[in-house]
Amino acid sequence: MKNDDLQHRKAKCRLRITDKQGQPISEKKLFLKQTNHEFLFGCGGFDVIPYCNNDKPENLAFLQSKVDKWLDIYNYATLPFYWGRYEPVEGQTQEESMMKTARFLQSKNIKVKGHPLCWHTVCADWLMEYDNKTILKKQLERINREVTGFKGVIDMWDVINEVVIMPIFDKYDNAITRVCRELGRVSMIKEVFKAAHDANPEAVLLLNDFNLSTSYEILIDGCLQAGVPISAIGIQSHQHQGYWGSEKVEAVLSRYEQFGLPIHFTENTLISGKLMPPDIIDLNDYQVDVWDTTPEFEERQKNQMEEMYRILFKHPLVQAVTCWDFTDGGWLKAPSGVIRSDGSAKPAYDMLKKLIKQEWHTEYEIHTDNNGFADVEGFKGEYALSMGNLSATFKLESGCDIMQLVME
Repeated sequence: MKNDDLQHRKAKCRLRITDKQGQPISEKKLFLKQTNHEFLFGCGGFDVIPYCNNDKPENLAFLQSKVDKWLDIYNYATLPFYWGRYEPVEGQTQEESMMKTARFLQSKNIKVKGHPLCWHTVCADWLMEYDNKTILKKQLERINREVTGFKGVIDMWDVINEVVIMPIFDKYDNAITRVCRELGRVSMIKEVFKAAHDANPEAVLLLNDFNLSTSYEILIDGCLQAGVPISAIGIQSHQHQGYWGSEKVEAVLSRYEQFGLPIHFTENTLISGKLMPPDIIDLNDYQVDVWDTTPEFEERQKNQMEEMYRILFKHPLVQAVTCWDFTDGGWLKAPSGVIRSDGSAKPAYDMLKKLIKQEWHTEYEIHTDNNGFADVEGFKGEYALSMGNLSATFKLESGCDIMQLVME
């Protein structure tokens, strides 16, 4: 197999294959095909929401086409739970539409993450009516409501977002900054992580930030010293002002691997248009009416994305990479998707599909011995084994020794 430097992404196992009566399927050829990756190749699931909650039949074919393209690559979706939009009026949530979307994705074997449970931006304005003690109480209740209510459908959460700047955020007043300023960063994180963990002890819980200065490393260290149950470190990588380059990607990995925790690149953006001016500090301050994609810059996007994905997939602690926008024109109207606004695929889409479905993919013919045994090796994930009208499924993962499979 190719890519010997990717052995940590692969596993071996000895299969014993029998029929329903327990008789070995001896001296036979069977076809092995990977059906899903253990690695999380993700994308924002924003395009799936209008498809699942469509009230305009004339849009259905276009939405269906986009969702089909989405499902053809990705196995992991991030859905928005921004409090100010999810619950614009206290007690009136978007639970129904979000649950419908999450269940649809789950039915397609897509892992779903909710983003975020606590954030000072896009916060609920109605919280401002309350004092800090009540705001915190309502924040913890909100976490319990969402994590409990979506348990079994969404079991992965960005618990709290962008805490490095949270207590000093001064673009506008908001309830969460008030509370974080009073409690301090680590105490705030400890409170919200406890609420999330209590609501679902099996959930994967992330701390997420765009500020990759030493401050984030210090914050993570302080949280771990305080016993915060962080499952994975979330790293945002919005690159509207230009690709980081391989050296920076490697440097970021070398700095955050010190904690020994899984690393998720939670919000990755590479654009296929003119770059945002370098003097912009807050990306949200760059407001344009039109931000076009061009053939030249689409090729640049593809090449940069391929290099970055290869570096991340090679690193043993990286478990997930999420493209933030699937379609151009999402956040900041940027040409940041892998498909254009008309729904057509860009070179980056084709490149990713080739990596995930061909180069980093396993399928081949296996041969059983006289006792029905066959040794298999491949990229970790879910597999289907077939022979004529008989089939079986299994997971290939670390620690596998011998596995019994029954063909039915």
